[in-house]
Amino acid sequence: MTNDILFERRGAAGIVTLNRPKALNAVTHDMVRGLRAQLDAWESDPAITRVVVTAAGERAFSAGGDIRALYDLGKAGRHGEALQFWRDEYPLNALIKRFRKPYVALIDGIAMGGGVGVSVHGSHRVAGDGYQFAMPEVGIGFFPDVGATWFLPRMPGELGTYCALTGERFDIADACNAGLATHRIPSARFGTLLDGLTGMVSVDAVLAAFSMPAGEGPIMARRGAIDRLFTGDRVEDILAALEREAASASADAEWAAKTSATMQTKSPLSLKLALAQVRRGKMWDFETCMRAEFRIVSRVIQGHDFYEGVRAVIVDKDNKPRWQPATLADVSEAEVARHFAPLGAGELVLP
Repeated sequence: MTNDILFERRGAAGIVTLNRPKALNAVTHDMVRGLRAQLDAWESDPAITRVVVTAAGERAFSAGGDIRALYDLGKAGRHGEALQFWRDEYPLNALIKRFRKPYVALIDGIAMGGGVGVSVHGSHRVAGDGYQFAMPEVGIGFFPDVGATWFLPRMPGELGTYCALTGERFDIADACNAGLATHRIPSARFGTLLDGLTGMVSVDAVLAAFSMPAGEGPIMARRGAIDRLFTGDRVEDILAALEREAASASADAEWAAKTSATMQTKSPLSLKLALAQVRRGKMWDFETCMRAEFRIVSRVIQGHDFYEGVRAVIVDKDNKPRWQPATLADVSEAEVARHFAPLGAGELVLP
């Protein structure tokens, strides 16, 4: 086992602590395997009636997967080793989704990518004061994964589309209203809350006793504009709608201009993949969504933009990615469809 993730039994609860605070609790391959094994054990242990996931440090619950390690493997041509990470991570997401006991994530700080994967599929998602949710993958030439194909299209209206294409952060109020978080509880009460969750009182009753109203955040304040402007089935159509809004005299004009500018910095291929995920995922069950994501990642790690995006944002930090293809017009429907095509013998196996 690794000290990067800690497990303990306290009363009726199995407690998980993500323990890489200096790395913003980024999820490593060993952490994925360790959590999977522990959840399998706790699910069949009658002494454990609920699982609680927490994180060390104050900045992040988990800022994602260990992207740098996956980048290094891919750049070294070790694509099979890199792919094994997702081959293990996605079944973990599925296990959390179908877990038979209450699974409570106490989220204070950033939750992105892989950190979303170990929290959003749980039965209870508690947002603390510092909560910030985002799926920023299109900005590094990747795509919203860890089950985003399932949960993004099930957010109200077009919020999931907006989330996927912009990478914008949802604060605590926005997350509660969008269904990403189930409860808002002040961070200062997390210690007492955890004590309450280790007893025999039902999880729902404990959380209800601590919960407070969500309020309204800046994204929900734009809900009408988001639902109106993000309905297109082509990224180009959504950008055109934003540009029309930006040229108007409406109250949303300035926001639309900024949103359009943000999207135009993202990988064109990633934008088209993300929109296809949201539109297709609405009609799929959870398992189909996870298999589709594994098909996509199997192609993405053989491509260009993921490595270029990580280079620009994480390695060299020049924030000047050179995407290939460079424009939306250069990303064909056939190229998008290729990423969703079956893998044959290499398909993802789910628990």
